[in-house]
Amino acid sequence: MTLRVAVIGATGRIGSEAVKAVRAAEGMELVAALGRDSELGELTEAGAQVAVELTHPDSVMRNLEFCTANGIHSVVGTTGWNPERLELLQGWLKAAPSTPTGPVGCLIAPNFSIGAVLTMQFAQQAAKYFESVEVVELHHDRKADAPSGTATRTAQLIAAARDAAGRPRQQDPTTHELPGARGADVDGVPVHAVRLRGLLAHQEVLFGDTGETLTIRHDSLHHSCFMPGILLGVRKVVQTPGLTFGLEHFLDL
Repeated sequence: MTLRVAVIGATGRIGSEAVKAVRAAEGMELVAALGRDSELGELTEAGAQVAVELTHPDSVMRNLEFCTANGIHSVVGTTGWNPERLELLQGWLKAAPSTPTGPVGCLIAPNFSIGAVLTMQFAQQAAKYFESVEVVELHHDRKADAPSGTATRTAQLIAAARDAAGRPRQQDPTTHELPGARGADVDGVPVHAVRLRGLLAHQEVLFGDTGETLTIRHDSLHHSCFMPGILLGVRKVVQTPGLTFGLEHFLDL
């Protein structure tokens, strides 16, 4: 079966790469490429089965509400998710009409890079063995949010692994002379965000214990590194009803 795929945010840096990747992918047909001024009705007119959503936190909810209401599966790379937004999206998915391939599915991926997903998994495995951990993420200076969705998700996975292992939450004895000097607190894990022209997307997870440290680092050097994950998401989401958070659920890990 050939999947009819649309890209929302097709003129952005990742969106334009996604357009090329879908066009070149076996078993997919690019039926719509929506930019800033496009109407969402183009999705239904084109008969899109899956929409790849790569826009901005300000517009993602409107786009997903339209997709779910019209029985279009979605693969989402836009960040800015919180429990309230996820709950609203889950309600839309439950109310969505069924499709020829089954109930509507939605994948939200904090990162589509396979290396970034593996970094999160490795960090989760290491979390219970070290006394302290911090996350540093580095991105280009035009990124819309901070900390990144990847860093937030990494910290959440680390915290969950530490909790499951019975490790206490980290204590920070330092005096904070300036607000934010110790970064953001994500479930007890400090997360630091760097925004610098010339970077793309990078992350370090630093673990420390008596006499040793462990650093896990991933670097995205070109937007093309996200395309295998996006294409995997498109293929899997039509077989996976409801909300899936994290590309790791579509990988054999």
